[in-house]
Amino acid sequence: MHQTQFDVVVVGGGMVGAALASGLAQQGFQVAVLEREVPAAFNPEAPPDIRISAIGCASVDLLKQLEVWPAVQQMRCAPYRKLETWEWQTARVQFDAASLGLPELGYMVENSVLQLALWQRLQQQPVTLLAPAKLSALQQHNGGWQLTLEDGQTLTTRLLVGADGANSQVRQLTGIGIQGWNYSQSCMLISVELEHATGDTTWQHFTPEGPHALLPLFDRWASLVWYDSPARIRQLQALTPEQLQKEVERCFPPRLGRFRVQQAASFPLVRRHANRYVLPGLALVGDAAHTINPLAGQGVNLGYRDVDALIEVLTAARNQAEDWSSERVLLRYQRQRQKDNLLMQSGMDLFYFAFSNRLPPLRVLRNVGLMAAEHAGVLKRHALRYALGL
Repeated sequence: MHQTQFDVVVVGGGMVGAALASGLAQQGFQVAVLEREVPAAFNPEAPPDIRISAIGCASVDLLKQLEVWPAVQQMRCAPYRKLETWEWQTARVQFDAASLGLPELGYMVENSVLQLALWQRLQQQPVTLLAPAKLSALQQHNGGWQLTLEDGQTLTTRLLVGADGANSQVRQLTGIGIQGWNYSQSCMLISVELEHATGDTTWQHFTPEGPHALLPLFDRWASLVWYDSPARIRQLQALTPEQLQKEVERCFPPRLGRFRVQQAASFPLVRRHANRYVLPGLALVGDAAHTINPLAGQGVNLGYRDVDALIEVLTAARNQAEDWSSERVLLRYQRQRQKDNLLMQSGMDLFYFAFSNRLPPLRVLRNVGLMAAEHAGVLKRHALRYALGL
């Protein structure tokens, strides 16, 4: 590799890091991306990736601007137009794309499909892709940063971006602290093949142990989401697909119909928020800066809002002939995003705590709340617009 000096080095070429790199390259910045492994080729015969993201329409707009969306559609994704939530059958809230005048609320996309589409786009752009590559050390250098890779290579950059996930190495190496906690729940994702086509409705049934949800995928595939205590999820994880199928049949709403379990995986629920998003010549985006309860599938959408904001702040500062990698400029990005992310985290927590207990008065209250929400008209539409990033 010849070039070792860059405007921006993005550590992490996942769904958020690759989108940021592509957007900055579009704006004429010299960008390099460090990624641990090159994404695998797409196999249309393979069952869906167990990891799914609900991409809201604002995120789809960003992916269209980056010229990535057609590649996603050529592989596979599934639109969802309705969202239903209930605990009691009589207290049901329905959100509908048509109520906002939208063709769809968003799309369910496999993480592997989205990352591959972004990676293919980066290969068409003047971006230096270092993969497989691992970071081993960082130090401040001439107002920017010097990175040492595990193979001994060194790079220098005016702006270093940590887009390397919840356990961000960039965040740890630069000493940025986090606040957070583990929720008393884990989450299991189960890929299933249904008897009938999945349709375009995603639904969530609240139980005192945690929600059960269905995310419609392509053809007859769907992803089931099961929240429960860590002990219960560990127990489910130990079952054979046939045994797990029986447990799902017993615990999920009958509307699921007949299905076959393909594969399952689980993870603990963790909330993390970086104490700061920026240092001189450094910014954190996506899960490196904040992780959220995945209850409403907002994680990657918040990451894309970070991407939008950071590209806008850097481009505007450069156009005004400011020192665009300075802390003064980067703090504009932090001010814009920290509050919004905290609000979304807290909103999800409130929802989570309200629906994760058995106190009879609270059960009545939350179901009355759902009934009120269903008839709230303008307020309901505003809540949906906010969640979709509109």
